[in-house]
Amino acid sequence: MDESLRQWDRIIIGIDPGTNLMGYSILGIKSKKPQMIAMGVIELSKIPNHYLRLKRIYERVLTLVEQYLPDEMAIEAPFFGKNVQSMLKLGRAQGVAIAAALSRDVSITEYEPRKIKMAITGNGAASKEQVREMLKRILCLKEQDLIPQLDSTDALAAALCHFYETSRPIAALSSAKSWKDFISKNPDRVKGNY
Repeated sequence: MDESLRQWDRIIIGIDPGTNLMGYSILGIKSKKPQMIAMGVIELSKIPNHYLRLKRIYERVLTLVEQYLPDEMAIEAPFFGKNVQSMLKLGRAQGVAIAAALSRDVSITEYEPRKIKMAITGNGAASKEQVREMLKRILCLKEQDLIPQLDSTDALAAALCHFYETSRPIAALSSAKSWKDFISKNPDRVKGNY
């Protein structure tokens, strides 16, 4: 294990699936503060065969998982478009990335693009450029910390969205109908005798 990885309380890998370009990011959490560890893209457009692209996705995601040892994966869900063939290919790419993480027992959470954008910018219809700018502010990143491809910042946004969703102290309350229901669903979060 890389010694530099021991400093993190949690590591989240973010994936923005694609069949031409797949974005990825590694987000480290220390003392409840997120920090980007790495980001990049998996270039697939030069691979002529769709099945060989899927193989490449599996191999690269598996390599990232083995290199950074993430605890969780946050992956963007495919959005529904008019082109059924494109949707099918995108779903396959997402599934292969998920399978690579699951093969190493990494838990998976899928987020709709609008939910990710809302978590980062407060606007579910934000552009990729707006998401990138907000990530720079939130994570105190400089332009040279980023790469030009917006797929990488989309992946970072998915990871940060997951951090926000799983770090809220009352996240479980939203599914509870009352305090009594919350306590019964979360006995480990209640201290003392009542």
